[in-house]
Amino acid sequence: MLSGPPSLGPLLALGALRSPFKRPRPGVGYSGTGDRLVLPDLRVDLGRLAAYERVCGFPTGEDSLPLTYPHVLGFPLAMRIMSGRGFPLPLLGLVHTSIEITRHTGLVATGAYELTVYVDRLAAHRRGTEAVVVTELRERGALVWESTSTYLARHRTEPVPALEPAATREPVPVLDEWRLAADVGRRYGAASGDRNPIHLHAFTARLFGFPRAIAHGMWTVARCLAAHGSPPAVRVRAEFRAPVLLPGTVAFASDGERFELRGTGEAGRVHVSGRVDPLTW
Repeated sequence: MLSGPPSLGPLLALGALRSPFKRPRPGVGYSGTGDRLVLPDLRVDLGRLAAYERVCGFPTGEDSLPLTYPHVLGFPLAMRIMSGRGFPLPLLGLVHTSIEITRHTGLVATGAYELTVYVDRLAAHRRGTEAVVVTELRERGALVWESTSTYLARHRTEPVPALEPAATREPVPVLDEWRLAADVGRRYGAASGDRNPIHLHAFTARLFGFPRAIAHGMWTVARCLAAHGSPPAVRVRAEFRAPVLLPGTVAFASDGERFELRGTGEAGRVHVSGRVDPLTW
């Protein structure tokens, strides 16, 4: 068990230093699959929580955790695993491709929790290899929140059959347009601890091939869910499909179940898509 959450900055730096020595390939394995990092008696920093709520658009001043906030709490543990010497995929270039969140009940901000993070498996992907990372939050031993994230390392793969075309669905209606300031990445980074340079400034983003800074994927999901709303017991699935450049303007769309964040105009590129399903027992 850990005595406290690890510092994210040194882990990102360590992962970046080790990345050139990791060569992902088809069929790569990981001996640490299933090994768990556990943080007991976790209590939320209410000041950082309030900053997170403000930048993501959640209500402030309530004794409740936003649906996406446990991911922020678990992210340093995930980075500790993926920056480790034995983890076979390079941290640099690893892309967060999807997340599924299940909240079994409402979560109070002033509660005490046990946080667990582990890599469930590595999975073949048509563009490389994905790491499937599980985060779990428990209160008095009961599982109250869990998520499964996929992180893709791109590399050459064997040819795979073409995917069947997706079924045509009714478009999701646009409800609002958001003008995103250039400092969204810096504000979210300060609140979440994720100060990856691709999110902070145009100069540092250009070092990694982006013309401008890009918004954190988890900020885009959180911002959509803050606008969409969700019941206490809920399952959310979201896919990250294209980066959001900062500054910029995006359209938020929702039909009550599905949601999207996309570029403005009828042919706007979809950046994030997902759906919200209430849990019934």
